[in-house]
Amino acid sequence: MIGEGDTVPAIVATASNGSSLDLSSPGRPLVLYFYPKDDTSACTREAQDFTALASDFANAGVTVLGVSRDPMKKHEKFIDKYALEVPLVSDEDGRISDAFGTWVQKSMYGRKYMGMERATYLIGADGRVLKAWRKVKVPGHAQEVLEAAKAAA
Repeated sequence: MIGEGDTVPAIVATASNGSSLDLSSPGRPLVLYFYPKDDTSACTREAQDFTALASDFANAGVTVLGVSRDPMKKHEKFIDKYALEVPLVSDEDGRISDAFGTWVQKSMYGRKYMGMERATYLIGADGRVLKAWRKVKVPGHAQEVLEAAKAAA
């Protein structure tokens, strides 16, 4: 599990907008938010919240990427359906979520299963984790991340 102060391993992420980024050396501050599933209520709200603040993040010189294990085709439909402005990364092979420790055992109604923990990382231009939020609650989260990103920039 990667925590604050750790250096992100060299993993190249390809986003829905076609850009590729080495997470260990993003060149500018990076917000990487992990979410369970496209087109579910909390995940949609979180993506909309980051989209609403996309220009504020850009003005602060911060890149924002959403990550789930959904395939890219599903990401594209999700982006189109809600006019999302934040690029999404498909982590179908689990390389990114495994490295960050966000693929965890969960339980619902007594049934245990593996799933994505909602978590966000603020990564510096040098690839070092500046701040980590685990077990995120969506309301107000994107704004909190923006404030931390501005303070770190």
